[in-house]
Amino acid sequence: MSEREQLNNRGMVMVWRRRPGTSSLHSSHITTHSSHRRFSAQQGFTFIEIMVVVAILAILAALVVPRIMGRTDDAKRTAAKVQIRNIEGALQLYKLDNGVYPSTEQGLKALIEKPSVGVVPKKWKVGGYLPNLPEDPWGNTYKYLSPSKKGDYEITCLGTDGEVGGEGINADITNWNLEKD
Repeated sequence: MSEREQLNNRGMVMVWRRRPGTSSLHSSHITTHSSHRRFSAQQGFTFIEIMVVVAILAILAALVVPRIMGRTDDAKRTAAKVQIRNIEGALQLYKLDNGVYPSTEQGLKALIEKPSVGVVPKKWKVGGYLPNLPEDPWGNTYKYLSPSKKGDYEITCLGTDGEVGGEGINADITNWNLEKD
């Protein structure tokens, strides 16, 4: 509104005008639509309203973020276990075809390419036993040992820290401790 217009408490705009030929002002009343009144009286959000919204968002973030963050490590550990089981299945098929598991020297690469070192398999499946050799969820390669102290072979994921050993989320995941956790 201009300096010469004022909104009274009944939604009427008082317009001050000069009478032709005089220097005095007179008022005339113009009724405004209620939605126009609301819009012109309230141009935006108050600081308090913005702060209330920010506080609500902060409370929601404080409740949700820890749940999401904690579940990421669990999901990665579960993904590593699933990948180890898939590799185990491919190793079983390799043994069915060739009578032995790949040696440590041949490694898990023997599941995607015919080995050229050690005992070269005669009935190696064309196309391999896996489409590709997966990395663990943290971007590291799986460790393979055959034979191992615990059985015919051992597949190991070094966990979150990427180092041998560890506890909790840093604990190694192997094919013989998949049911742990």
